[in-house]
Amino acid sequence: MDRIAALRTMLEGNPANHFARYGLALELVKIGDDRSALAEFRRIMADNPDYQAAYFHAGKALERLGEGDEARAIYVEGVKASFRTGNTHARSELEAAIEEIPT
Repeated sequence: MDRIAALRTMLEGNPANHFARYGLALELVKIGDDRSALAEFRRIMADNPDYQAAYFHAGKALERLGEGDEARAIYVEGVKASFRTGNTHARSELEAAIEEIPT
């Protein structure tokens, strides 16, 4: 069974498994399906607003899709989450991502 199918099977049994959903999203990115990956990242952010890695990768997917303004907004939300959790490493990565978006 391929990874995407295995992760989807896991999520059928436990839709709240954010680790499996994040893994699925990353596998979708690997095959170039940014729109589907973005949907998974958005679900993670909606269900668990402090899952900071989802913000970073959702923003990157949006950038690849040509949605720089929306990516910036996602990164800003991720920065807010990093303040809530005290994750300075995530905050620095998200702030750097904001700075890299062309204006």
